[in-house]
Amino acid sequence: MIKYNSYKVSKSKGLIIMSENKDFLRTIVEDDLKSGKYKEVVTRFPPEPNGFPHIGHAKSICINFGIADDYNGHCNLRMDDTNPTTEDTKYVEALKDAVEWLGFDWGNNVKFTSDYFPKIYAYAIELIKMGKAYVDSVDEEEMRSLRGTVTEAGKRSKYAQRSIEENLDLFERMKNGEFENGQHVLRAKIDMSAANMKMRDPLLYRIRHAHHFRAGDEWTIYPMYDFAHCLSDYIEGISHSLCTLEFENNRDIYDWVLDTLGLKASRPYQYEFARLGINYTVMSKRKLLELVEGGQVNGWDDPRMPTIAGYKRRGYTPESILNFCDQIGIAKANSMVDVAQLEFCIRDDLNTKVPRVMCVLDPLKVTIENYEESEELDASYYPEDVPKEGTRAIPFSREIYIERDDFIENPPKGYFRLTPEQPVRLKHAYIITCKEVIKDADGKIIEIKAEYNPNSKSGSDTSGIKVKSAIQWVEAKSAKAVEVRIYDRLFKDEAPQGLEDINPESLQIIKGALIEPAVIADKPDERFQFERQGYFYADPIDYTDEKPVFNKIVGLKDSYAKKKKTTQTSKPEAKKVQIDGEVVAMTEEQQKLFDKYTNEFKLNSEVANTLARDEQLSSFYEEAQTVLNSPINLANIVTNEVARELKEKAVSELKFNAKQIAELIKMIDDKTISNKIAKQVFEEMAKSGENPTQIVEDKGLVQISDPAKISPIIDEIIAKNPDNVTKFKAGNTKLLGFFVGQVLKATGGKANPQVVNSLVTEKLKQ
Repeated sequence: MIKYNSYKVSKSKGLIIMSENKDFLRTIVEDDLKSGKYKEVVTRFPPEPNGFPHIGHAKSICINFGIADDYNGHCNLRMDDTNPTTEDTKYVEALKDAVEWLGFDWGNNVKFTSDYFPKIYAYAIELIKMGKAYVDSVDEEEMRSLRGTVTEAGKRSKYAQRSIEENLDLFERMKNGEFENGQHVLRAKIDMSAANMKMRDPLLYRIRHAHHFRAGDEWTIYPMYDFAHCLSDYIEGISHSLCTLEFENNRDIYDWVLDTLGLKASRPYQYEFARLGINYTVMSKRKLLELVEGGQVNGWDDPRMPTIAGYKRRGYTPESILNFCDQIGIAKANSMVDVAQLEFCIRDDLNTKVPRVMCVLDPLKVTIENYEESEELDASYYPEDVPKEGTRAIPFSREIYIERDDFIENPPKGYFRLTPEQPVRLKHAYIITCKEVIKDADGKIIEIKAEYNPNSKSGSDTSGIKVKSAIQWVEAKSAKAVEVRIYDRLFKDEAPQGLEDINPESLQIIKGALIEPAVIADKPDERFQFERQGYFYADPIDYTDEKPVFNKIVGLKDSYAKKKKTTQTSKPEAKKVQIDGEVVAMTEEQQKLFDKYTNEFKLNSEVANTLARDEQLSSFYEEAQTVLNSPINLANIVTNEVARELKEKAVSELKFNAKQIAELIKMIDDKTISNKIAKQVFEEMAKSGENPTQIVEDKGLVQISDPAKISPIIDEIIAKNPDNVTKFKAGNTKLLGFFVGQVLKATGGKANPQVVNSLVTEKLKQ
């Protein structure tokens, strides 16, 4: 069993000894145990089985199972299967596999919300009898219009006046399948003027005539998340319902349901933590499904996918994922994590575990003319700093292969590998010197004639020859041909929006790579470090002895790392203070700004929190707002792009000002440019300080909205993808995103997405 502990707890004479280093969730748990509120900690991981779990789920798994384990409690694995149209058994199995692979144990049985349908239905009947729920019959549009706004109270539906008897009768008939989808819903009767709009008579049940993968056709009504979730927690005896921040506003409904029904014994409470965001990554189930169904990836377990199945197939270890989750910690405010941190964790884990072997990805033949014999060289699998043992015999003869880029005929300065004038060491073997370069009719180098120094054998070198590097190689006759799959980041954009941001070079397949024979014959491990290449994994699905396949897990270093010049600012940025994992309370002035931004400017709480707590950002934002009244769009660019620049610079050092940012946002508001193009313009502004309007004009970045210009591009893309057109017309409407993405890509992101979407839809239906 793998242990995930952010800190340790121990018991002495029945008392919990608190750790000095704990997050805010564990502080809550410890306080509840000390006060006697709960005798046992019971948590749950409750995903909906409508997709494969991703790296964000890994964080939730670690938190829920980890906290339960730390306090000798237990954690339930529960499938929130309340939507029969999207859920499937294959997703249940994927979720079970992910939890098990990460090393956690959910006990004897997986829980299902569908098992509680009779009890949840009975609780709904109780609310109706209490006059706290009613059957509403207005359509979706009218329901939306009656809901009100953040500044105006909503109006209750006329059907809220139905008698209890009438509501009971209608609800039973809904259950019996007498009505069509959407004809009726069951709503809670709470407060149509509530500041939290989720409390304005939220839906409790809706009609769904669909086959459920577990319940079959027994039910035609299904509870909404907000109703089913809290009751499922109560039924299971959950103590701490831990979920991500997007459910913060749902907490009021959670409490209302339990309190109104009088469910007090072992009553659970909801607590929220920051969800995981990683750059160069999408974790929307909808977008991931689009990638799978659109054929952009080879299934949910494609090694480029951020799914746990994808990381597992790529070669990541459970320990590396757990270490990553531990490193990022548990916070109360959302933030973006650099994917390089995850890549560091797998490098760090594998460095002390895996054998080092030699593989040549792009072979170049070398004939050692003065070597006539053959021998086997004894070589360790592990370097001296790795406390593991293991050796193999490496065949050596006069014909070998080296990496093609390990030889350059006319080398640049600082090149230390093989050249016509510069010898090099063959790792574990001898020093060789180039004597002749053989080329084909096109001038391509096809062979190197070389000589070796017999006194230069590794471990007993008496040659006195000084070389500056050692290169990998394989012996020609014994080397095994392998397929190597080089994976890169799936998206080329740091903040990908959709299919148009896919990295076209995210997968490179090398068919003619050569590897030393012991890797195939002796199988010392499943994961290896290919010397000087990176870490690789024997693909668990496609690998056979006849056709070995290796996936690149990660390079030996971060190839994306940027060298940043550190500059001393005249006004150092104030650091956010955290105590025991919890952000310190706002000052009175910060609270005023937060209230202003949320109530007056209608910013979401996360953005408002960021602005209110940072004096530089809020001042910049306020100045821009005086130029252009566009609070939400301005806030988004200030808290993201501008904030990124201010991490390394003071406001006075920025090459752009608030007026220019306002000018940029105005072009978005006027639909002169798209949001995607705006990011490109901003990057240029940050570099040059040039006005955004001038940049757009100079670079021809004006958004294309003319259907006459967009239509021919769409026609061409449709003509090139007949198979996807057929699939779309057969019912796979999700491929619409594929075509839209291709059009946006073809126009460099300049086409108006709304116009493109409308035109593509129209043309595909012809």
